[in-house]
Amino acid sequence: MTNFRSGFTLWRMINEARELTEQAGIRKRIDAVLDLMGGVGGDYGKGRPLVNSLENVAQESIRHGDSDIARRFQHFASYAGGDLYLEILEQNYDAEARQRSEESMRRMIAMAADRAVAALDVLCQENPDATAADARDLFRGIARSTDYLGLGKGEGGIQLPTREARRLQQFGHMEIVLRDLPRPASAEVARMMNDILADVDTGLLAQLLELRARQAGLAALGAAVDDPDSSESALHTCLRDQDWIFGGAYVAELARRQYTPDTILDIPLLRGDGSLHVVELKRANIKNLVIRLHGHLMLGAPVHHAVSQTQNYLRIMDENRQSILNAHGVDTRRASATVVIGHAQYVAGGITPQEVAETLRTYNTHTARIEVITYETLMDSANRMLALTSARQDSDSDEETTT
Repeated sequence: MTNFRSGFTLWRMINEARELTEQAGIRKRIDAVLDLMGGVGGDYGKGRPLVNSLENVAQESIRHGDSDIARRFQHFASYAGGDLYLEILEQNYDAEARQRSEESMRRMIAMAADRAVAALDVLCQENPDATAADARDLFRGIARSTDYLGLGKGEGGIQLPTREARRLQQFGHMEIVLRDLPRPASAEVARMMNDILADVDTGLLAQLLELRARQAGLAALGAAVDDPDSSESALHTCLRDQDWIFGGAYVAELARRQYTPDTILDIPLLRGDGSLHVVELKRANIKNLVIRLHGHLMLGAPVHHAVSQTQNYLRIMDENRQSILNAHGVDTRRASATVVIGHAQYVAGGITPQEVAETLRTYNTHTARIEVITYETLMDSANRMLALTSARQDSDSDEETTT
């Protein structure tokens, strides 16, 4: 059951967002949202119509090329639909709340940096010949022991269970550092820490974080595919907001999944030219994905059912192109589609992965708007993209080191 949300804070954010655009079409959509929400008090329009109205603003913004407003209202729609918490909206779109959060973050970072500097002070005092490797071991030990930290009774005191004392001994002086960190730290060590932080390439760090997030998302998808009991819903959850997996031809995953009363799309993707691409997801565990009949290989009934379903989606999109374009700013005429279904590991009858791939390749050469691929093909392609990205980052890092 969907847990719809709305309230004064969302209403205020939408009013503020209205002032950020001069596009009449976008403002008209925002006014429709505000009319639906009403004034101060009441339930502020909480429910599915509000979610749809917010998505309409996002689509209109995409149509006008305003990605900032589009992203903002996609987040609003996710909150109204129960997928995001209010704190996320406040951190992104409430200046005062963001300022409070940033101040708290700065205090935490300052305190952590101060403790780190003090820890290095102790290390340098007790071991004047300490190296960078010694410092890494020190902080690695602290990181590994954080599960066992607790707040002491004094100001800033830290206590450790006695049974973990042996665990700390392998990290040299860490027990002393944790129990009684000296303050203030020396200016020399503070400058050293500042120099280290100044050398961090924030752009490269952001790329690495994005790479790790993509690797984690792909690993989660792989685990779901390897589970023979995974449903279409479970696979859809793994692929949500992972439009990069489908390749660089798509600029975004659209927030709206329903464009006509009788069609709900699994993953609607937006091409660079503003046209729609539909991804239809089916289960990975399909035993008769490919069958052998009279000595020939052919696709099984589940594939043909999925393709027929997708053909109907595309036909409906063609027939309603103008109304969808006017209402949502998405061009659905001659939209294309990808059906993701099955995995070679589940195919019965002794049919090999190579035979599965060849059968699908033969089938796809006879279709124009719909391509059928397996989860194996999808993940292999995504893994190759990640490998290329990782290799490029390693190359860039090596070049920076040698310059």
